[in-house]
Amino acid sequence: MKNTLIAPSVLSADFANLRPDIEMINESQADWFHIDIMDGVFVPNISFGMPVLKAITQYAKKTIDVHLMIVEPDRYITTFKSLGADILTVHYEACTHLHRTLQAIKAEGMKAGIAINPHTNVALLEDVINDTDLVCMMSVNPGFGGQKFIENTYKKITQLKAIIERNNASTLIEIDGGVTDQNARKLVEAGADVLVAGSFVFSSDNPAATIANLKEITK
Repeated sequence: MKNTLIAPSVLSADFANLRPDIEMINESQADWFHIDIMDGVFVPNISFGMPVLKAITQYAKKTIDVHLMIVEPDRYITTFKSLGADILTVHYEACTHLHRTLQAIKAEGMKAGIAINPHTNVALLEDVINDTDLVCMMSVNPGFGGQKFIENTYKKITQLKAIIERNNASTLIEIDGGVTDQNARKLVEAGADVLVAGSFVFSSDNPAATIANLKEITK
């Protein structure tokens, strides 16, 4: 039985009343908290920064999966470690010296992730796949929640899975964007290990039940 990890995206939570949503994730079958940090430069949106992340990690009881959609992420690696990040993911497109960045993340005791935009070829990751704990594959254009899933993602998952297996790597494949109960099973069958779900979870009448359903259909 495959243990697909479900990571609700806090970007879609109620920012005016975050603590109940944090407690809901704690008590649900979710595996991780997925937290998007946006700077308004790398992506055309600003989400939240360090004080809000600190407030989240104060109450969160599960793995903190931080996705940096920012320029110059190297400047903040130590800061995000101090704020409680367990996994720190940087964008391939934002890192001039990607290998160095991954090593710096690992040196702080965090797992290192690489995020790629929908237009980025997965073949570009071959040389760093053994230094990468997680590849966050964007299945929408980054910056905003609630977007339509990009169908080409399935092909990219298959290609990335082949690279991981060819290099005997243990890298997890995470899918971020447009995940619902309609495509979750197919994503896992293609090779995904972690599913990020934001608006699909938090716009439902019963978010905890929605998370439980995602776990069930991706076994």
